[in-house]
Amino acid sequence: MRVAAGVSPQEAAALMGVDRTRIPNIESGRFPISAERIRMLACNYGCTDAKLVEALSGIAQDRGPRWWDDYRGSLPASFHDIVELEHHAVSMRVFVMVHVPGLMQTAEYARAVFDKTLAAYPRREVELRAAHRMRRQEVLTVRGKPPLYTALVHEAALRMQFGGASVTRAQLARLLEMSEWPNVTLRAIPFEAEGFAGSGQPIFYAHGPVPQLDTVQLDSVDGSVFIDAELRLTNYRRMLDRTENEALTPAATRDLIHSIVKQL
Repeated sequence: MRVAAGVSPQEAAALMGVDRTRIPNIESGRFPISAERIRMLACNYGCTDAKLVEALSGIAQDRGPRWWDDYRGSLPASFHDIVELEHHAVSMRVFVMVHVPGLMQTAEYARAVFDKTLAAYPRREVELRAAHRMRRQEVLTVRGKPPLYTALVHEAALRMQFGGASVTRAQLARLLEMSEWPNVTLRAIPFEAEGFAGSGQPIFYAHGPVPQLDTVQLDSVDGSVFIDAELRLTNYRRMLDRTENEALTPAATRDLIHSIVKQL
């Protein structure tokens, strides 16, 4: 809003009657902000997008102690950023090539995935990360109106045996169970598909309460990367749309998973 209005951080701070360092700290997420001050800033910036202002105000009002606060200082900050994205999302889409999505993993499977990371985590760290991932999954069940969740999973991820055959079998059973949930859509991209859009990098797209709050999260060796530039978001939506066009139907996906289970 500030950049669109051509207002400098110093000017914004003066309009708000605060120290000039507060605006950059608010914008970076280091300082909290109230719904009232969001509306004040929107007024100062001449923002007339009422839906955006109300969405931001709603997020500000939703602040408070959360379960993930217990993990602060124990896990990287990006873990908390992902949880907050999921918490505020109205719908989510994910594409994975190598392992099943985190929100659909069993605890045993999650431990096996963390055991294969580049850094050799001590057992306590693996357990901490797995426990955090299990708590994240509550976003799909505990809210009054849980977000819609679409998972596009390549057949390679379904066949990779993280933790061995028994862990994989239980993981596939979990996928079959979740695929029947009303807010979850699971679609596989089979080996027979004539390719797919993109490089195969895992993509997590969180749809916010308004399009301006959409965010893409990408995994990298150096940690999470978050993207919110409008043009790049458009490109990722197109990529996911094209990938979904190559995917099996939910029913055919369940048939594929059943066939893989029989081969284990």
